[in-house]
Amino acid sequence: QLQLVQSGGGSVQPGGSLRLSCAPSGFSLDYYAIGWFRQAPGKERGGIGCVGVSGGGTRYADSVKGRFTISRDNAKNTVYLQMNNLKPEDTAVYYCGAVRAGNGFCNYHPKVYTSWGQGTQVSVSS
Repeated sequence: QLQLVQSGGGSVQPGGSLRLSCAPSGFSLDYYAIGWFRQAPGKERGGIGCVGVSGGGTRYADSVKGRFTISRDNAKNTVYLQMNNLKPEDTAVYYCGAVRAGNGFCNYHPKVYTSWGQGTQVSVSS
């Protein structure tokens, strides 16, 4: 099982922004689709978006569409989740996941993913 290392997160007021990073430990993300997920207390882990291999397209859940942006920097071997206009309901532990995939694949269902980051807390409150 491959390992992903997350960074970023923290606490912010409603309307604020945060950026999360996801980088692999010891392998290249070139052939992997990356998904972002979150889990609030008492709830199941749910997908919020994904980016395809080599930046081949993104998809987002309706709850974050227009506010969150997923991007990948292949030179830095890192994927980012930029979160703007954060709301209290965005409070959760956020995870990135990776799955080896072909071009065009982008699916943010958690069961598809085989490798995970350690999770990072995002808290939005006034």
